[in-house]
Amino acid sequence: MRIPQSLLEQTIQRNIEQALAEDIGEGDITALLTPEHETAQATVITREAMVLAGQPWVNALIQQYDAQVKITWLKQEGELVQANEAFLQLSGSARSLLTVERPALNFIQTLSAVATKTAHYVKHLDGLNTKLLDTRKTLPGLRIAQKYAVAIGGGQNHRLGLFDAFLIKENHIMAAGGIAQAIAKAHLIAPGKLVEVEVETWDELNQAIEAKADIVMLDNFSHQQMIDAVQHVAGRCKLEASGNITLENLREVASTGVDYISMGVLTKDVKAIDLSMRFHQDH
Repeated sequence: MRIPQSLLEQTIQRNIEQALAEDIGEGDITALLTPEHETAQATVITREAMVLAGQPWVNALIQQYDAQVKITWLKQEGELVQANEAFLQLSGSARSLLTVERPALNFIQTLSAVATKTAHYVKHLDGLNTKLLDTRKTLPGLRIAQKYAVAIGGGQNHRLGLFDAFLIKENHIMAAGGIAQAIAKAHLIAPGKLVEVEVETWDELNQAIEAKADIVMLDNFSHQQMIDAVQHVAGRCKLEASGNITLENLREVASTGVDYISMGVLTKDVKAIDLSMRFHQDH
């Protein structure tokens, strides 16, 4: 899946408005300690190696709060930044720089964490055809932002939400009366939308292939069963592995020949990058 540009722009605007509202509220009272017309420069560094992600959010947030602040990126989106290396410079109103520091860095520290982790996992798939996917296990309100960061880190996006693709699981199958019925109904409800089915047995896999699922998710299949499934499917649909996959067994699972591996850990289990803004007042 690719994030539509219109959805990305809407999401960025919504995210930055919420970030500014929750941090500034009715006004930054601490910034008032700084003289009104004083100007300053600021340099942002990372204290640990990271893949930079989140520039569109920072640009939009700062421009909305104070369009006079000059933003200079020293590194490109998706570029590796080494520990203690500067990647952003800001100049303008001292009050504005102090006010936007935390909400701006919050986006960078979170999205860069996702991109960095994704890049680390993707590296384990070097030389293999398997693609790494994210999941819907994201921070509330930051779904699109985190999926954007996964893509920056070299991963691919699974469905964005419940609206852009079908993922038919056990309860859906039961409610629809079977795999074939569920897939047929999905095609009627939203022709052209991707249809994926989760299967737990060989018989269910055959039913999904017969009903022309686009992707089949193999649930609790052993290593050998996944190898056999890849050979059996022979390109009639895409295969995805999910669940109980770690960094340690990621390459082993990918070596079975599955097309995709999806991992919630990319977005739900990330540690924010340690950033620091160094402030220099103009004299």
